[in-house]
Amino acid sequence: MKQKKNTVERVYVWEMPVRIYHWINFVSILVLAATGYLIGNPLAIKTNAEASFQYWFGTVRFLHFLFAYIFFFNFLFRIYWGFVGNQYANWKNFIPYTRKQWQEILDVLRIDILQIREKPLPSIGHNALAGFTYFLLFLAFLFQVFTGFGMYAAMSHSWLANLFAWVVPLMGGDFAVRQWHHIMMWFFIIVAMIHVYLVFYHDYVEARGTTSSMVGGWKFVEKESVE
Repeated sequence: MKQKKNTVERVYVWEMPVRIYHWINFVSILVLAATGYLIGNPLAIKTNAEASFQYWFGTVRFLHFLFAYIFFFNFLFRIYWGFVGNQYANWKNFIPYTRKQWQEILDVLRIDILQIREKPLPSIGHNALAGFTYFLLFLAFLFQVFTGFGMYAAMSHSWLANLFAWVVPLMGGDFAVRQWHHIMMWFFIIVAMIHVYLVFYHDYVEARGTTSSMVGGWKFVEKESVE
């Protein structure tokens, strides 16, 4: 009598450029959120030192501007890699243009939100809902880039920043742009918290090495074989 035997196969999912992008993006958003919060709500530091010797707020602004450039070029690289990377990094995974992808979105909602489905989905890379969420997140990235460089254009002679000088007048002035830019910072913080939770949750439910895959690149897929 033939018996079914489960075997585990290693699949190389996340290429090194994708992993590097992910961690640079993580550090950039962390620094940008922390410095952005301090720029919007400066600390009242009391000291006896001369004002000319203190430059902590200038350092905060410099770090914010520096990591804004890092974030921007890192994001451009990820867009490029969406066309030349492997099947799991391809841009087609982020835009649900097929009926199968929309069905998978509903299935993921049944697992993650409604908790009415126990069996994990067979997707190895991003599932359809995660991919579509990241696509919306990429649009939010663009919004932060446009509003951030739009405000920076007023104090910079950089040709890159000045490409976005039209953003502030279009959105109703500097105050409005700052408010929207600040609100989006909290959006990223909330999304980051949900992202970390879902990574650990899917790692537990699917047991495919979701957490470690963004370090080593490998995931583990269970397959049935007949003996």
